[in-house]
Amino acid sequence: MSRRSGILEFAVLGLLRESPMHGYELRKRLNTSLGVFRAFSYGTLYPCLKTLVANGWLIEEPGNVTEAAAPLAGRRAKIVYRLTAEGKEHFEQLLSQTGPDAYEDEHFAARFAFFGQTSRDVRMRVLEGRRSRLEERLEKMRASLARTRERLDDYTLELQRHGMESVEREVRWLNELIESERAGRDLRGTATGGSAHQDTTSGATGGLPRPGDEPRPDTPDDTAM
Repeated sequence: MSRRSGILEFAVLGLLRESPMHGYELRKRLNTSLGVFRAFSYGTLYPCLKTLVANGWLIEEPGNVTEAAAPLAGRRAKIVYRLTAEGKEHFEQLLSQTGPDAYEDEHFAARFAFFGQTSRDVRMRVLEGRRSRLEERLEKMRASLARTRERLDDYTLELQRHGMESVEREVRWLNELIESERAGRDLRGTATGGSAHQDTTSGATGGLPRPGDEPRPDTPDDTAM
């Protein structure tokens, strides 16, 4: 399984842990709430869902769940995907993982989106791992810039500076999050216990905060699932 497909499976399981959904609604949530999945289609989602069903982590049921399917009324009955007990257990196992993959750009964004369902100690390990990874990246960027500064034109130099500033901003953001976790505060600044809220809407914190990084307007898709 590729890293990209693994991230998608993780996100689908996380969203379905909140409630059953049909393909249209799943795609909409992935597009608008989890920025890392903005550019993908049913052609990517459908094989993922089939794999999860084959593994016994999802079951398929006929019918509609919400009014989100209203624009598609009149077409064949939609398939609703529901998380099984085995799927929930598998997702919880994925949530507990804190290996190097959890620190990479796309996977970290997806992991962070489901921090509301993640225990505090795991959140801390993922945040600290991500910060360490970015600090290493920043050190390499600075060293590279120092070696090549004299050979770069102004625009290339400015682009490299912009990249460094982006990494520096994320490191500062991670520092703030880590400090809040150590102080026992959630993102709203209130004290919480050691366990995560199970009913937190993951989309509220989906993706990484970057200036001007707003979801594109959702567009209808003619493909039904």
